[in-house]
Amino acid sequence: MRILVDRDKCEGLGMCEAMAHEYFEVDDDEIMTVLDDSPPESERDKVHAAVQACPVLALTLQD
Repeated sequence: MRILVDRDKCEGLGMCEAMAHEYFEVDDDEIMTVLDDSPPESERDKVHAAVQACPVLALTLQD
């Protein structure tokens, strides 16, 4: 599993960070950073929920 980010869509709203702060971080300038783009399979549900929470659909998971 790999986290992909569409930087053209990302607005740094922080929903992903709120749901999975181990994998996403939004800085003071509202720039989102993926802290680990290949989370373990055991974290799939958590990461999937964070990806689905993105209101601008900037995140996807690739198997």
